[in-house]
Amino acid sequence: MRQTELPVPASKYGGANGRAVKMVRTTELVKRKTMSANKVEKTVNGSASKVNGASQVRKKTIPVLTKTVKSRTRTSKEPPSLKELKVLPSDEGFSWANENYSSWQRSIDVWSFVVSLRIRILLDNSKWAYLGGFTEAKQKSRRRKTASWLRECVLQLGPTFIKLGQLSSTRSDLFPREFVDELAKLQDMVPAFSTKKARKFIETELGAPIDILFEEFEDRPIAAASLGQVHRAILHNGEKVVVKVQRPGLKKLFDIDLSDNTDEISNNTVLTHLLVSRKSKLKTENLKLIAEYFQRNETFGGPLRDWIGIYEECATILYQEIDYINEGKNADRFRRDFRNIKWVRIPLVYWDYTALKVLTMEYVPGIKIDQVDTLTSRGYDRLRISSRATEAYLIQILRTGFFHADPHPGNLAIDVDEAIIYYDFGMMGEIKSFTRERLLELFYAIYEKDAKKVMQRLIELGALQPTGDLSSVRRSVQFFLDHLQSQAPDQQQTLSAIGEDLFAIAQDQPFRFPSTFAFVLRAFSTLEGIGYTLNPKFSFAKIAAPYAQELLDIRQKQITAPQLVEEIRKQADDARSYTMSMPYRVQRIEEFTKQLEAGDLKLRVRVLEV
Repeated sequence: MRQTELPVPASKYGGANGRAVKMVRTTELVKRKTMSANKVEKTVNGSASKVNGASQVRKKTIPVLTKTVKSRTRTSKEPPSLKELKVLPSDEGFSWANENYSSWQRSIDVWSFVVSLRIRILLDNSKWAYLGGFTEAKQKSRRRKTASWLRECVLQLGPTFIKLGQLSSTRSDLFPREFVDELAKLQDMVPAFSTKKARKFIETELGAPIDILFEEFEDRPIAAASLGQVHRAILHNGEKVVVKVQRPGLKKLFDIDLSDNTDEISNNTVLTHLLVSRKSKLKTENLKLIAEYFQRNETFGGPLRDWIGIYEECATILYQEIDYINEGKNADRFRRDFRNIKWVRIPLVYWDYTALKVLTMEYVPGIKIDQVDTLTSRGYDRLRISSRATEAYLIQILRTGFFHADPHPGNLAIDVDEAIIYYDFGMMGEIKSFTRERLLELFYAIYEKDAKKVMQRLIELGALQPTGDLSSVRRSVQFFLDHLQSQAPDQQQTLSAIGEDLFAIAQDQPFRFPSTFAFVLRAFSTLEGIGYTLNPKFSFAKIAAPYAQELLDIRQKQITAPQLVEEIRKQADDARSYTMSMPYRVQRIEEFTKQLEAGDLKLRVRVLEV
């Protein structure tokens, strides 16, 4: 969640201390008293410098008044409007926010949604269902309405489905464009929960009253996300922080939707008649059951889509995101990766005020990266900012292998030194060394325009299923490579368009792009969009060129003598094969010409829309 200057929009936060710190129970802070003045001492992990290096972090012993000191709740005289903050007033009224919400009620809500969705999709795809006749324009219009309905239903179903909707907005290879565009709007449209709940939750998790923990605590959240919300606060030593609080009951809801739990159903419920038995166990692994249903149903792509695998990936991601200790460790690692780069800034984590469901971080305000007018009015170099944002991500993908999986404008800001500030480290991606090597090999194959090598690398990465005849896949890949490299520099496609081409191929071929691939592609597309917003002449290719050349240089240095001999032999074999096939090729051309003249030839053309 981001931290911005006035007005403060919705955001996500994250940070790390840059080193391992001993975890201290907050209850111990209350017990530590000095011998002289009836004061308690606590250890706070602060930083006197705003550099990512671990050596800059130090522990400070700060005297803090005992419980007799009451914290002052900060309330702005003119607080930003809810519209500016993008925080919906309250989650009250949503069934999933009710403490007594049971698993069987959840199952009814979820499966009612699934059945309704299937009916809508069937009607959208049935030509007989259109009054006055079917047209593509009518179908697109109806799909947009269905997509809008889908977004509202996802919001009603709560955090699990909101997060899944956000993840789905990166997968245009799985869902219609209308659905993807509408689900992307879920980024900020999440209701807040009450301050009373937030305070109680913080006190329970950290083991001490708000008064003891903070000098000041803002009751109004500055941001609300699908999994939690953020409040500003001030520690007793005067340091400004933000406190990220998980939604109460979120783990229970996740267990109902994602885990193989069961719930007793008594014979006075509606489901009893469906289950026949007097008392039965209702499986509440709703999303896995939905994935299995999608896998069997042609309406949702059937066996062409690995819905079970997608479900397992999503479940892993979601459970990791509600572990705030894990998020803090992610930020710690991310901070170390950029310790020598001063134009990338990651906030600190205050581990003494952090638990499994509460995360306290350094307050690092900045200007939202897509607020062009504000950046311009303050004299910021927009060209430098766009280049830095892209370079930072290239470093993550090509060098460190540990990347921010959700770099939308809400998670990126600019500080006074034009440094890129990252927020929210709940969803991170890691490219293992084996995968990174295969990705580099894939890059080399694309550079060499070798469709066979590209396919082999995709198979090794698990993105292409080696089943049946892959000749049509090879033709599609070769077409893509030819189209990609035949354009003049000033006519090159955007990354977004290239991604659409890849996903278009995936619609009809046995591709299954891993979530990591989708996250990376979506991230680059987002950053490219930010780049064009900041600078109309932005060129991703120019910024990436030095990194691409670096990879090619590494490749050249890694080529051994046997590999060089093998490459020469391969080229010789290709030349010999081409020469040997020339008479046959000439004969085929003559036959082809005769068929054209006789009118006996039927052409089947397959065009990839670009």
